[in-house]
Amino acid sequence: MSKSSVRKAGRAAKSARASVKVKKSAKLVRSPAKKAAKPARAPRTTAQSSAARARAVKAIEKMIHTASPPVQPMAPPAIVLRSHKYDVGEIVYYTSPSFGRAAASGSYKVVKQLPSEGDDYQYRIKSSDEAFERVAKESQLDRA
Repeated sequence: MSKSSVRKAGRAAKSARASVKVKKSAKLVRSPAKKAAKPARAPRTTAQSSAARARAVKAIEKMIHTASPPVQPMAPPAIVLRSHKYDVGEIVYYTSPSFGRAAASGSYKVVKQLPSEGDDYQYRIKSSDEAFERVAKESQLDRA
């Protein structure tokens, strides 16, 4: 296609869109004469509204109501509460891990119980030979 034919096609499409907009806007505007031509709706009387209610009640009564199947209550999941294996003040034997810093294996006193990390509880332990406390997992401790 040449440039001039492309321009002509673009102009034609633009004018078609403009005419559609004019038609839509003409539909939206209503004349006051059409509004006045509609008859006003008479208000319902109480007899009419009660008859309508009675029809609605009959329609509801015609509906088929079925009982739901019995539902067995679900048993709560078994929660296994596991507690710390060692108590505060208990003497335990600590085995240091093979990786990282090598700690002195030996007897330690449990100073504090810490929350679990994954599936292992943790403890703060202290040796009488060291001036500081260390954190150990339950899997690294044994009863002394």
